[in-house]
Amino acid sequence: MPQLSISGRRVPYVFAAALALVTVLTSCGDAEQSPDTPSATPAEFTVPVTAATVEVLDAGSEPRQSLRMNLPAGTTQATTLVTSTDVRQQIDQQPVQDISSPEVTIPLDAVVSTAATPANPTTVVDLTLSGMTTPDETLQAALGGAEGSGAGLTFTESGAVTALRLRPSAGSANAARAAIEQAFGQAVYRAVALPTEPVGVGAKWTVKQDVSSEIQLDQTTTVTVTARDGDRLTLAVELSQTPQSNIWNLAGGAGTLDIDQYVMAGSGTMIVDLNLPLPVSGELSVGGDQAYSDPDGTSVIRQSITNNIRWTS
Repeated sequence: MPQLSISGRRVPYVFAAALALVTVLTSCGDAEQSPDTPSATPAEFTVPVTAATVEVLDAGSEPRQSLRMNLPAGTTQATTLVTSTDVRQQIDQQPVQDISSPEVTIPLDAVVSTAATPANPTTVVDLTLSGMTTPDETLQAALGGAEGSGAGLTFTESGAVTALRLRPSAGSANAARAAIEQAFGQAVYRAVALPTEPVGVGAKWTVKQDVSSEIQLDQTTTVTVTARDGDRLTLAVELSQTPQSNIWNLAGGAGTLDIDQYVMAGSGTMIVDLNLPLPVSGELSVGGDQAYSDPDGTSVIRQSITNNIRWTS
């Protein structure tokens, strides 16, 4: 197998390719370009979101009611999305590397542009991003050029997200674009879908969804209604992910890695209002340890990852 040298050591080519992919997946910028480099991303592009299935485990106490989103056109909401990713990575016995993404705070102005109808039971929400901040000075400079960027979400009546639209501003640099994509990627796969059958306080259900990334994952979110005040729900959320295979097929036919360990799980609380498109408040932390090895058994990548998401209004 061809060999490449990384950090003074010789490792299999397939392993080096995987390392590059892991770094890209967990970092906020493009390692090959300056953070100030303008993005070549199209003016607007849509990212499909895999379908979610909901199963009620416990309908909860009486009174029970159907939980449906009520979002007429023109509904507005101002909220803030805060995300961060902590990554510690080790190759064999080399020193542990910190390849974390810094915390990014994204104020959002949301407006419902298209309301659901019987003929088309989906809601379209447009988002304007402004005043984005981060403690990382280099990324902060890049975010300044991304002012006025936009995004959009398509919802079902259950609150499940079916599509994500991203619209970088003309001045968006690669680092800013990647940070925004990463933040919204976390947001859409942490969204809570609601059941169709009537439920009450104490109700519990699962939301199952495929998560498409370099590794295909099965994601299960368990949701419990801990309180209800009119149309405002307090939800306890537990989330776990498991790989669909113990083999990682690298992109571009670069080879495979064995998935020796994969743990991603976490919990948090979300407060949602059925009359608003985005969570009112809440936070969720998901993390765990992973290990990947070359099929020849010559090298191992170990990672400890924690993804954090927070909503504030």
